Amino acid sequence: MSIDPKETQRQAALDYHEYPKPGKLEIRATKPLANGRDLARAYSPGVAEASLEIKADEANAARYTARGNLVGVVSNGTAVLGLGDIGALASKPVMEGKAVLFKNFAGIDCFDIEVNESDPEKLADIVCSLEPTFGAINLEDIKAPDCFIVEKLCRERMNIPVFHDDQHGTAIVVGAAATNALHVAGKRFDEIKIVSTGGGAAGIACLNMLLKLGVKRENVWLCDIHGLVYEGREVDMNPQKAAYAQASDLRSLEDVIGEADLFLGLSGPGVLSPELVQKMASQPIIFALANPTPEILPDAVKSVAPDAIIATGRSDFPNQVNNVLCFPFIFRGALDVGATEINDAMQIACIEGIAALARATTSAEAAAAYQGEQMTFGPDYLIPKPFDPRLVAVVSSAVANAAMESGVATRPIDNLDEYRARLNQSVFKSALLMRPVFDAARTASRRIVFAEGEDERVLRAAQAILEDTTETPILIGRPEVIERRCARAGLTIRPGQDVDIVNPENDPRYRDYWQSYHQVMARRGVTPDIAKAVLRTNTTAIGAVMVHRGEADSLICGTFGEYRWHLNYVSQVLACDGLRPHGALSMMILEEGPLFIADTHVWTLPTPEQIAEVAIGAARHVRRFGLEPKLALCSQSQFGNQAEGSGQRLRAALEILDSEPRDFAYEGEMNVDAALDPELRERLLPGGRLKGAANVLIFGHADAASGVRNILKMKAGGLEVGPILMGMGNRVHVVSPGITPRGLLNMAAIAGTPVAHYG
Repeated sequence: MSIDPKETQRQAALDYHEYPKPGKLEIRATKPLANGRDLARAYSPGVAEASLEIKADEANAARYTARGNLVGVVSNGTAVLGLGDIGALASKPVMEGKAVLFKNFAGIDCFDIEVNESDPEKLADIVCSLEPTFGAINLEDIKAPDCFIVEKLCRERMNIPVFHDDQHGTAIVVGAAATNALHVAGKRFDEIKIVSTGGGAAGIACLNMLLKLGVKRENVWLCDIHGLVYEGREVDMNPQKAAYAQASDLRSLEDVIGEADLFLGLSGPGVLSPELVQKMASQPIIFALANPTPEILPDAVKSVAPDAIIATGRSDFPNQVNNVLCFPFIFRGALDVGATEINDAMQIACIEGIAALARATTSAEAAAAYQGEQMTFGPDYLIPKPFDPRLVAVVSSAVANAAMESGVATRPIDNLDEYRARLNQSVFKSALLMRPVFDAARTASRRIVFAEGEDERVLRAAQAILEDTTETPILIGRPEVIERRCARAGLTIRPGQDVDIVNPENDPRYRDYWQSYHQVMARRGVTPDIAKAVLRTNTTAIGAVMVHRGEADSLICGTFGEYRWHLNYVSQVLACDGLRPHGALSMMILEEGPLFIADTHVWTLPTPEQIAEVAIGAARHVRRFGLEPKLALCSQSQFGNQAEGSGQRLRAALEILDSEPRDFAYEGEMNVDAALDPELRERLLPGGRLKGAANVLIFGHADAASGVRNILKMKAGGLEVGPILMGMGNRVHVVSPGITPRGLLNMAAIAGTPVAHYG
């Protein structure tokens, strides 16, 4: 029995919506409700205080309620993309999906509202009556020309942004794609001829936007199912189409397509033939945006115009024009400044931000989400991918700034740089905690050598280091491999120009390096021949020798291979400099805040002396992140209730710590739950010296530390910064093979801080 792939996909989609609970949304409380005190604050009588403050000043609604971050997605289901007029109820899965996109891409909360009302004026009345609930309204999937009426009435009567995404969201992304397509083609908006098919809401909005970008009205030729929109035509006309009527005797798409620079299709499949493409100008720009089947397929275009620049509405072709590049971020900026509307200035700022981001270096996170796709600016990469995490900071801040400059912001932002940093923190979980480390790293320019310099993650990290820090990356690897992989990844760095290279196969320093290694290792059984072989093949050893010789300030290694294999080589080489490892510390960034785990990698069964060293080092490093360390020595034993096992060694470590004054809080030995729950700990050991929840867990066995670390990563969504190798003077850090480019950037910032900064 054969399996129908389409039926399998259909069932998978239905299961996705049904399980484990129906739908894609739920409401969660943001404040505790665990006792009578919470209830009195959340509802009666405490809630009255918030209500009275809002009655006194309506602007306080943004302070005391969720309204300032709440968007209503409103539809009557009369023009659902690809489905048509399916009605309000059937449109609910689509509107829930829109709400999910708002939340995931921009952290905006949504209510989806499906309304059984086909009369546009009555629908506008309903939407306007919802103004007290929302900070903004997103109109969705309302048929033309009704959508024009609804939006116009709502914008006139409401004092919050009202945005019909099918019109303006599409227009903004088309505007960004057109901006970059013309950049590639070497053409200008005020020079090009545009032929468009489709006189619906999206098509008209796109043309309106292109005029704002500089296209001349007389150079726009609009066609629909009845042919050219011309002056005097009476069939299927409305004021929006009439604005583009041409005074011409031409009547068909075939008549007007000649020498067109840009074809804009928002109509239906097969509208544009290869023969018509041949009539267009050289290097034609084809935006065939009908879904699911475009006006013409890219292969058909390329068969007659190999130099054509093509965009579609589909994800399986390059240059997908997708509204998700726009709407989450334009609403984010509008909400954050309390904009009363989304005006032209904000929309153009959105276009410029999206377009500029595509011309910049591709982010590592977007590359990971779209593995195997070429993402270097050019004909096949005109606009960023939706999962590029930089969109929220770049686009939203541009929109917020435009709102302030155009006078529609009721809550202006004082510092745009800080605002951008906050937006980055919303998508890069490590950004806030790493900020003190990056600030410290910028006070000195250190040379960071990467042992695995050919790894794409390292190359992306090196690009980010050059863009975001004052550090100098040094890559160990073959120059031709590095250059080829940089080009493939769309990176601008080039070996020998932007970064220094150590070529293990052919480097003029090879003799100096193997002799230095032999000098260090001669009485550990390493002969000159072994030293030569190691320094030809072992990039970790090469990096360690460079640090030993003072040619690099710090080494980062371990993107592949086993941790202790790398640790063995760096420990051997740098031991002669008086350095030895004290333990590894991992910062796990969780929803509730950071939690540090040690020792995760160095000691399998640490002695009391080693545990004490781990604790002292951990406290020192935690302060690098602007946090006050609170250490818990964790074991199966709880405050002496077991005589054997790790508890015995932890108690001995506690005695070592107690032997002299310490500048950090610590307590032990205890179970992990007691470490994290102060009330439980107080019941077990009243009056203990540790106050509040511990933020550093020190374990007496590597299996326990590693297990907790991995559980937090895989099941609690924890993001790891580290492992940080303690005791090596910040001159080497061994990372784990699962590290990301941003993780490497974080480690470079840690390595880039001179040891004097943190003792």
